[in-house]
Amino acid sequence: MRHLLFGLLALILLVACDKPVEPPPPPRPALVMQVADSATETAMSLIGQVQPRYESAQGFRIAGKIIERRVEMGARVSKGQVIARLDATDSQLNAAAAAAEVASAEASHALAVAEVARQRQLFAKKFISASALDIKESELKESSARLAKVKAQANISGNQTQYTTLTADRDGVVSFIQAEPGQVVAAGDVIVRIADIHTVDVLVAVPESRMAEVKLQAPVLLKMWADQQKTYTGIVREIAPTADAATRTFNVRITLENTDAAVKFGMTAGVRFAAPSATNDSSVLIPSRALTANNGKSQVWVIDANNHAQPRAVETGEFREDGVVIRSGLSTGETIAIAGVHTLTKDQLVRPVMETKP
Repeated sequence: MRHLLFGLLALILLVACDKPVEPPPPPRPALVMQVADSATETAMSLIGQVQPRYESAQGFRIAGKIIERRVEMGARVSKGQVIARLDATDSQLNAAAAAAEVASAEASHALAVAEVARQRQLFAKKFISASALDIKESELKESSARLAKVKAQANISGNQTQYTTLTADRDGVVSFIQAEPGQVVAAGDVIVRIADIHTVDVLVAVPESRMAEVKLQAPVLLKMWADQQKTYTGIVREIAPTADAATRTFNVRITLENTDAAVKFGMTAGVRFAAPSATNDSSVLIPSRALTANNGKSQVWVIDANNHAQPRAVETGEFREDGVVIRSGLSTGETIAIAGVHTLTKDQLVRPVMETKP
């Protein structure tokens, strides 16, 4: 009887200690993607602005008051065409005074020439000394120098008169103008800017991560936003040697080869560079956030057919704006985790959530 009581007590204790088994935790959601994108980079497309290759700033070479302006903003001008004029009254008076100085100097020089001729005759007859002749010849040289001086000054005064008229130094279009009748300007003040219409550039800011794709003399295709139906061709003419301090981009100038009247300065152009050639057909492209490191080696988390996370070492290539190139270790069609990769563990069960494309 005693043994029976001990047996019943042990059975009761065993039943009391037997707790129900807890169910396993639900699979953790994991954002995944299917490796399908090739690592071959698409052609780079950027936005640029149409600009003149040559643009000259012009102004009067003398100070004065503007009395006439003959061009307007955007007007097409020809080389030698009059743009504006200054009041020439003072310049004309200076030129007249200089001409009078020349006439006076010429008369004095003629008198000096005649005087030297007479003195030489007297010296030949021994009527005067050699020193007296030397004095007259010195006066003749001084007269010749003065005549040359006043003639040069007269030429300057004549040029000053011509400088009262501002003419275009090239064929082009007026891209800037700051001149009104009655305005007093100083010598060298910029009155107009004339842009050469025969050579047109497109200025593009290229990110430093894509500079390897830009080569001098490389062909490009362009489309103006104003007319998407027409395609223009161009070549890379100039690559800035240093990056812009503010934007960290490099200015690249492209010369438009088949420009026409529809292309206006300041227009926005879409620029498409040639696509780089692929170097490894087996490479794939994945988001940078899918990559993690283990013991100094790059790895990704592959989701197997049973939805378990498995770490896999990979060989990385170049890091680009759109992701990182995987040279080996992944194949097209495999599923990888692309978020929360630093918290996954080997053989962890996950619930894949496929990334949706925007």
